[in-house]
Amino acid sequence: MNIKLLAIGKTDNKALQELISVYEKRLQHYIKFDLEILPDIKNTKNLSESQQKEKEGELILNKLSTGDILVLLDENGKQYDSISFSAYLQKKMNSGLKQLVFVIGGPYGFSEAVYQKATGQVSLSKMTFSHQMVRLFMVEQLYRAFTIFRNEPYHHR
Repeated sequence: MNIKLLAIGKTDNKALQELISVYEKRLQHYIKFDLEILPDIKNTKNLSESQQKEKEGELILNKLSTGDILVLLDENGKQYDSISFSAYLQKKMNSGLKQLVFVIGGPYGFSEAVYQKATGQVSLSKMTFSHQMVRLFMVEQLYRAFTIFRNEPYHHR
């Protein structure tokens, strides 16, 4: 199985980008992982919230391949602790799917078309985080999940 993380807009904070890179490299030890950054929508001040979500939704849906399983990082999604998230990933891997795609949406969330295509939603917390920080948290949690089901010492139980 491959895991892809799609995110809208580049990370302009060098320190965050360096940390994301650390966990991306660690994750490659366990699975093929790809963090793909979709470009920010231009001239958003001329767009309504729903128009911006629609345009971002088109970018997201164009990045999916047939057979991809789409999971949205959404504030209303299911919350997991690290051990149960690890079990969730293990179940996905055991199901034989080719690619699991997690998506971090834009500032207003996702278009209806993206919600309809998604097979699940995950929430990292009830708190709100910057979209750039969510990238780091998600990549770290993916890495943590693999160390948990390999019973490696990174995650202290």
